[in-house]
Amino acid sequence: MTKYRTLLLATVGFNFSFLIWFSFAPFTGPMAEEFGLSLAEIGVLASAAIWLAPFGRMLTGWLSDRFGAPAVFAIVLGYVGVFSMASAFAQSYTVFFVERLIVATAGITFVIGIQHVSEWFEEDELGTAEGIYAGVGNAGAAGGALILPRAFPSDWSGPLFSTNWRAAFFYTGVVSILLAVAYYALGEAARTEEKRAATAEGASFRGWLFTATRYGTVVLALAYVMTFGLELSMNGWLATYYREGFDTQNLTLAATFAATFSIAAGLLRPVGGYVSDRLARAERDILPVFAGRYREQWTFLTLCFVVVTMFGMTLAGLSGEVLIAVGAGFLVGMGCAFAEGAIFAQVPAMFPNSSGSVAGVVGGVGTVGGIVYPLVYAAPFLANLHVGYAIVGASMIPIVVIAGWVLRPHVAERANDDGWVVSTDPAAPPPTSDD
Repeated sequence: MTKYRTLLLATVGFNFSFLIWFSFAPFTGPMAEEFGLSLAEIGVLASAAIWLAPFGRMLTGWLSDRFGAPAVFAIVLGYVGVFSMASAFAQSYTVFFVERLIVATAGITFVIGIQHVSEWFEEDELGTAEGIYAGVGNAGAAGGALILPRAFPSDWSGPLFSTNWRAAFFYTGVVSILLAVAYYALGEAARTEEKRAATAEGASFRGWLFTATRYGTVVLALAYVMTFGLELSMNGWLATYYREGFDTQNLTLAATFAATFSIAAGLLRPVGGYVSDRLARAERDILPVFAGRYREQWTFLTLCFVVVTMFGMTLAGLSGEVLIAVGAGFLVGMGCAFAEGAIFAQVPAMFPNSSGSVAGVVGGVGTVGGIVYPLVYAAPFLANLHVGYAIVGASMIPIVVIAGWVLRPHVAERANDDGWVVSTDPAAPPPTSDD
């Protein structure tokens, strides 16, 4: 069936986008040596991988609603491939930094795929379908950590390049261009012409402003800061952390340790969406304080779990045992996966005809965590590399409190209709709730 082909196409495209997004992470050591980078500068490089994502995701989410996902996905994969190939030939760090900044916009493909999948699946399947898409897609970071150092080892001496990271960037760029062609040729925008027309019709600036300022959109965006933003920060940082924090000088081993987080954060994400679907279908309360708001209960519970595991990450690091720290990282990844799956089960269910725009806002704002958190991990004023996780965990508590307020039944039932910007224009879009 076409909807499963769409899910497969979107998942493969996003999986590779995630791989190429964080393809620099396994090679931070050799790049630092070649360009003379300090540990703090590596932290900036990890942060820079997210700089363009917030605006890029908001824009491409709206563009996907307006013009359809296949064309937008193909364009992004195409230019990312070109700049990845170009970065393999960079001789100055300034040129290299700018080119990798553009390559890092591969991460904006997430909202394109979210929109594409939501155009093909019914509401009672959305959490599971979006969870599979995002979960397997996010695992691309683990694939990069596991595959790239082995495919392009430190003693690489293959054709065109004598440096392993340059070869990795060139050949991943080639694959990206090939996937762009495949996505454009095989992708179909929506399951019916009527669905495509309804989505495109709502893709106006006024409609975007309305949905972007609903209480539901805002709280889900903040929740995504502390989950997906956290995931991004860990994907770009953990290989360095396990290498520097525990004196693990073997690059492949450090990357493998880091991959355990990415595997949990990626492959367990469908569980978060599936549980959300199950609770909604069964109308089962697991947190009575949010009685009747079944998806919201699961979302709140997963956010609390993320905070707890971040404090656990610091305690594990302070133990001095690298394997305990790896296990703690796996639990953090599990928390991210469950919460992200829960969040994106709610997005298309709450906003069925503007899922791209809302996904763009949630996904775009969520990436801010990926920009800020690496700067905390590598902050020079910290006593050691382990303390930063607890600081980040403490910063998440206000978000959990805000989520608890919005997810209360009498607020949540209007959270996709009410917001901070109330239009008085009679031509403004009507409430988008189907509740």
